[in-house]
Amino acid sequence: MMFHLALVTPEKIVYEEDVLSVIAPGSQGYLGLLSNHAPIITSLRPGKLTVKARDGKEIHFAVSGGFLENVANQCTVLADAAEFAEQIDVERAKAALDRARQRLRDLAGNIDIPRARAAQGRAKNRLSIFSGKS
Repeated sequence: MMFHLALVTPEKIVYEEDVLSVIAPGSQGYLGLLSNHAPIITSLRPGKLTVKARDGKEIHFAVSGGFLENVANQCTVLADAAEFAEQIDVERAKAALDRARQRLRDLAGNIDIPRARAAQGRAKNRLSIFSGKS
């Protein structure tokens, strides 16, 4: 049995289809959803969102936080950012990781440490998902 998934960012609808399952990086760990799942709302942490499409193929996305709501076979993922794993710009992610690491090394400057750590985590997540290690 299938249910409807909408993966949305502030800029666009990234993916919207009827799917067989979703595995999402919840704030308390990864969670799996199938059709007729109990209603749930949870925050998301940066990680890999895995979707099993109607043809049985898995589709992987890098998400960098947000929220997931599932009610009556309608799953909505409101992500801060999301992209297909195969479309990750590796050079951009490496540059973001280098910038974040440099900011964290340069503690004498006036930096926002939580923001730099969050940027570092997002970049590591994107690189990990692209390389298939996540």
